[in-house]
Amino acid sequence: MKTNLFLSLALIFGIGFTQAQNLPANPDPGKCYVKCITKDEFKDIEETIEVYPAYSVLEVVPATYRTVEDRVLVKEASKKFVYVPATYETVEVPYVKKEGRTDLNINPATFGSSSRTFETYPKTSGWEYKETACDSPNKEDCVVACFVEYPAQSRDVSFTTLATDASTSQVPVTEVNTVYKKRVIKTPARMDEIEIPAEYSTIKRQVVNTPASTRTVTVPAKMQTVTRTVLAKKGGITTWEEVDCGLLKSNVLPIFYETGSARITPASKKIIDETLLPLLNSKPVSIELMSHTDARGNDDFNMSLSQQRANSVVNYLVSKGISRNRLTAKGYGETRLVNRCANGVDCSDNEHQKNRRTEFRVIQ
Repeated sequence: MKTNLFLSLALIFGIGFTQAQNLPANPDPGKCYVKCITKDEFKDIEETIEVYPAYSVLEVVPATYRTVEDRVLVKEASKKFVYVPATYETVEVPYVKKEGRTDLNINPATFGSSSRTFETYPKTSGWEYKETACDSPNKEDCVVACFVEYPAQSRDVSFTTLATDASTSQVPVTEVNTVYKKRVIKTPARMDEIEIPAEYSTIKRQVVNTPASTRTVTVPAKMQTVTRTVLAKKGGITTWEEVDCGLLKSNVLPIFYETGSARITPASKKIIDETLLPLLNSKPVSIELMSHTDARGNDDFNMSLSQQRANSVVNYLVSKGISRNRLTAKGYGETRLVNRCANGVDCSDNEHQKNRRTEFRVIQ
């Protein structure tokens, strides 16, 4: 019973609180809503007013001229003498460049070859004794006498013979002829007399065609269109828009920057087009853009650079038609690092790059 009473009181209190805060009715569990207050709507109207009256003025009509042409002598006729130099032609004159002579060639001696056989040891013969096997105890009974003859020994000896003795022969060398070039006069120099005709030119002169006069000109009144902005529809109506609860927290956009730069690359623009633009075009919400740097470099410079990076995203969204008053840019420099890469810590380029980021969250 106490539990039912508590639930009843909680339900009554919740309904009363919702009505008191003008919260959305029948909200879905787990959903988040942002409060949007409609703005006044205005329209422009145009009015045309006279800002200067019409009046008359007198104008001077200047004299007019016409152009006439005259032919005048600008250079009198004369004569001139032109020197024509002599002309030359080139002829070839032959001469002996090197006289002929007789050279001597040496014919060396020639030799032949022959051979002769000499007896180096005469023919010999004699008895030779050889032992044979026998049963006699006297060795002389076992000796055999043989009469042996040895032929004479000879050797062939080669020697060189003179075929012809050394001599000389005459070799004639012919002379070498060539030519040299010589320039000779083909036509002698002369003086030519040339007539120079007179020169004329056409000049233009302006003569009065009509004298000066006056005329009356009416100047029309000057009108100006004034544009006034008037209230078309009163705002101030509170509405609630459902948004993803995750958008109320800081969401990292995968937009990374080069070191020391606030330029948005084409790849970064594509990410903005696919994430922020659909959200801002579909719901009348406002967002905050938070930009961060890594810890390298001067702290004050990083704070300024992060603000420039946040401003770059805002300016790009404005160029896409998003109202600037729906966007807030905030730079945090290196005050919100996502890893250990603070001042003095040795980190890789990839680790530093994770700190060069831009985040967003829905604030209204």
